[in-house]
Amino acid sequence: MAAHLGTALITGATSGIGEVYADRLAKRGYDLVLVGRNADKLQALTASLASTHGVAVERIVADLGETAGLARVERRLETDASITLLVNSAGLVSGGPLSAGNLDDLTSMLTVNVIALTRLASVAAKAFAARQQGKIVNLASAMAFIDTPAAAAYAASKAYVLNLSLSLDLDVKPQGVEVQAVLPGYTRTPMISGGAGLPDEAVMDVDALVDAALAGLDAGELVTIPSLESPALYENWYNERLALQPHLSLSKPAARYAAA
Repeated sequence: MAAHLGTALITGATSGIGEVYADRLAKRGYDLVLVGRNADKLQALTASLASTHGVAVERIVADLGETAGLARVERRLETDASITLLVNSAGLVSGGPLSAGNLDDLTSMLTVNVIALTRLASVAAKAFAARQQGKIVNLASAMAFIDTPAAAAYAASKAYVLNLSLSLDLDVKPQGVEVQAVLPGYTRTPMISGGAGLPDEAVMDVDALVDAALAGLDAGELVTIPSLESPALYENWYNERLALQPHLSLSKPAARYAAA
């Protein structure tokens, strides 16, 4: 049996990426706290993982889009000193083009993708920093780099997760806390039913995605893009971003605006 590594709390654990994370982390020796909305699925997954891997598995039935559900998960992170890993996997895809979007759907999506993820990352960061150890994995998306009218708010929410993770790393790394942002491309999960007409070469199996993400975590990567063969492409983007920073806040407008 694998060495005990503490407890991993995983949101969005009842399907797709979160469910595979639960299996892989249990196999590594983590006890689990699984968070999901579907009580029946959560109970079945809890029993299956405990039986298969011989680890302790608990469940929290909670909708992270609701204040009470989110608060239950926050309290667990605050009070359970055995938790050494948070996997922020819960997420929604909805809203469509902003020009024709459903505002209630947009709000629900942003509540889970942005507010809930931020609150849980913040609670975990405080708890882990106090103990000088812990890992926070935030599931973003390759959409963070893509401008698309079809999913503007979703893409923006994932760009937010990337930026949040980059800044969070600067905050907690000195306290011994590791941060990883995972940016999947199209992945074969219930969110993409039947591949949604995408070519096979553009859609990654969820098992391969999670295995790659965990390999990136093991390697100490701050940003893991499982499809990206050349890390230099991301590094170039990041370095250009850093080069831009000294020019963003100066005492005078740029010369091209003088005529105004």
